[in-house]
Amino acid sequence: MPDPEQARIREAALPLTGPDSLDPLLDRIGDARYVLLGEASHGTADYYRLRDVLTRRLIEEKGFSFVAVEGDWPDCHAVHCSVVGAPGAPEDPGEVLAGFGRWPAWMWGNTEVAAFTWWLRRHNQGLPPRRRVGFFGLDVYSLWESLHAVLAHLREHDPERVRSALDAYRCFEPYAEDPHSYALATRYVPQGCEREVVSLLTEARQRAARAASPDGSLAEFAARQNAEVLAGAERYYRAMLDSGPESWNIRDRHMADTLDRLMEHYGPGAKAVVWEHNTHVGDARATDMAAVGEINVGQLVRERHMGAGVALIGFGSYTGTVIAADAWGDVPRVMEVPPARAGSLEDVLHTALPGERALFVFPPVQFQRPPATGRRAWFHEERGHRAIGVVYRPRCERVGNYVPTVLAERYDAFCYLDHTRAVTPLRPAAAASPETETWPAGV
Repeated sequence: MPDPEQARIREAALPLTGPDSLDPLLDRIGDARYVLLGEASHGTADYYRLRDVLTRRLIEEKGFSFVAVEGDWPDCHAVHCSVVGAPGAPEDPGEVLAGFGRWPAWMWGNTEVAAFTWWLRRHNQGLPPRRRVGFFGLDVYSLWESLHAVLAHLREHDPERVRSALDAYRCFEPYAEDPHSYALATRYVPQGCEREVVSLLTEARQRAARAASPDGSLAEFAARQNAEVLAGAERYYRAMLDSGPESWNIRDRHMADTLDRLMEHYGPGAKAVVWEHNTHVGDARATDMAAVGEINVGQLVRERHMGAGVALIGFGSYTGTVIAADAWGDVPRVMEVPPARAGSLEDVLHTALPGERALFVFPPVQFQRPPATGRRAWFHEERGHRAIGVVYRPRCERVGNYVPTVLAERYDAFCYLDHTRAVTPLRPAAAASPETETWPAGV
């Protein structure tokens, strides 16, 4: 006897066969100014490629202003300079991506991202500078890189104010650019370098306000953002030794705040595409993250900007290959992704759509689940939803790697790709220098 749930899934599934098959998703996005595109792992080529295709259409057809990714501000700013054709910037954005040094470099230093940034550079070449589409990093980890960038900017543009940056530099210097050493030190001196960082950030904000120009110059904004990263990273590393949600929440608030600053910089009518892991994109309130006090970017963007239009798009797959590492800092390798756990979202979709790729578009989120005694639609049932980080242990599939999720509340749409393949790094992957894991849950 046919399974009625599988029949309902097949009825709702919209085949993903090429760029034109994304039309229903473009219709669902409509005039939204915030489109957040997820991924179920950081090492799966198919997610990057589908985001690439969708992002190109958003830029060409709906006039999106910039792409913001789960990457470091200094590294991604160098990519931005290349794709917008800034004076003196490398002509090959792939060259910049290949130079990313922070582990896990394969997240952005891969052939899929290089192809997108090359397209973006070509697209921008036909546009006036003010209309060129940017590429930025939202993340919080680059404490030392951002500190060096602030110091270099001040030495060149405002040498009389170098002192505050030097004070911060000298405060951090004893820790030899090791975030774990700094975090441990704050157990004994709780304020750490907070005073120096706050002083530097205050000056950076004041300079940025004075230097705001109608031509949209990015130099002072970038300097201020590096100071914001420095402040966020200092708070993050102070909190990361605790087992609670605070370090995660510091990081995701920083990313949401950075997105807000970018939208303000680009001005009225700006539109943003965000590329991050599902754990940041999908609304935390529709998962077990909420029960432990964690928030995320998708939740914050919905809470702050629903009036401007927000679309959260999730991704998932049943099996395939992925690049990840056995432990933080290890040499990454191509791993087999085993069939999804029985009863999980991916397992249910595979049973209904074996070997297929499908798009699901959900009604506007209301966070009002049907009563327990009523009949729930399959996308309102809570199920485990696989999440693969930069560290992955396939042998733990039975006990971990899944986030309890109500699909239609976590996302506005979902892309299911039954079988997926690993990304191709731009250069041979090497182990990182010894460093304590700084990404909660490896995502």
